[in-house]
Amino acid sequence: MTGTMLALVKERPERGAILTKVNIPSIAEDEVLVKIDYASICGTDVHIYVWNEWAQNRIKTPHIMGHEFSGHVVETGRSVRGFKEGDFVSSETHIYCGHCYQCHTGHSEVCQNLQILGVDRAGAFAEYIAVPERVLWKNDPSIPAAWASIQEPMGNALDTVNSEPVAGKTVLVTGAGPIGVLAVGIAKAFGATQLFVSDLSDYRLDLAKSMGADFVFNPSRDDMEAVIKEQTQGIGVDVVLEMSGSEKAMHQGLKALTPGGRMSMLGLPERPVTIDLTNEVIFKEIRIYGITGRKIFSTWQTVSRLLASRIVDPSSAITHQLKFEDWQTGMDAMVAGTCGKVVLQIAGR
Repeated sequence: MTGTMLALVKERPERGAILTKVNIPSIAEDEVLVKIDYASICGTDVHIYVWNEWAQNRIKTPHIMGHEFSGHVVETGRSVRGFKEGDFVSSETHIYCGHCYQCHTGHSEVCQNLQILGVDRAGAFAEYIAVPERVLWKNDPSIPAAWASIQEPMGNALDTVNSEPVAGKTVLVTGAGPIGVLAVGIAKAFGATQLFVSDLSDYRLDLAKSMGADFVFNPSRDDMEAVIKEQTQGIGVDVVLEMSGSEKAMHQGLKALTPGGRMSMLGLPERPVTIDLTNEVIFKEIRIYGITGRKIFSTWQTVSRLLASRIVDPSSAITHQLKFEDWQTGMDAMVAGTCGKVVLQIAGR
């Protein structure tokens, strides 16, 4: 396919982006061209937009942003066998090599030669995207297209929740951003008995309640430790899901965690943090998991079934559905933290 398309481009190495016309990407023999229906804004996109230190060291401009999407196949490379024109698809954003030690041992999400869609190659804030067949996912047609666009971040939430089983467990989620809110719904679906959520934003705490949180705390004014102790008969929580990247929240979570408990960490601190390993981890026999990406493709299978069955309904977490041309409204809300998941309608707008 030839011609031009609308795309949201990080044009220069500074804060901002522009919606402009660029060439429709050509595809290699093992790639698929997808016409994008919906794309959702991720925290990574915010980092690129504001041009923080991480983005300055990683992104080469000009660059098409975005990596979470749903759409339909419009063209396939000559070696593609698993997809055809018209298929309803999304994509794993960790593009793995298939040849390194991690790929050969079942950890392709941390491939040594990893490329990330929308970071290391052109992204999904565009009318079309070229994606290798090996990372494409065929969507259940019963899943609404807007929901299908958030399967990638929902997979992050799922793997954070399910590092170990949560059935019958008490759970504290520190950080009620979009993925933290999704984690609340997932933990509830997988049998967590009590769900506690902390965040500095009352707006986001309300979102967590709508997704099933039993108790919410704003640490700037609430005595979270006292309530958790009271509600757990002095035991503390069995599981902490750290979604904030805040050093203070990490310490609060480790303090609330019962000895022998588990912490799974997805939030990304902006700088190195200090943890008292002796007293906060080792003497409490805490298990800590670092989470990045999703299991390819077992996590996708579970997320797809949760959405198709409506066992997890993400409607409360999706606070904004905007036309592509209104991307600035969505980005501003993400920067300010006055939103849950922001979804942009690319096609049919």
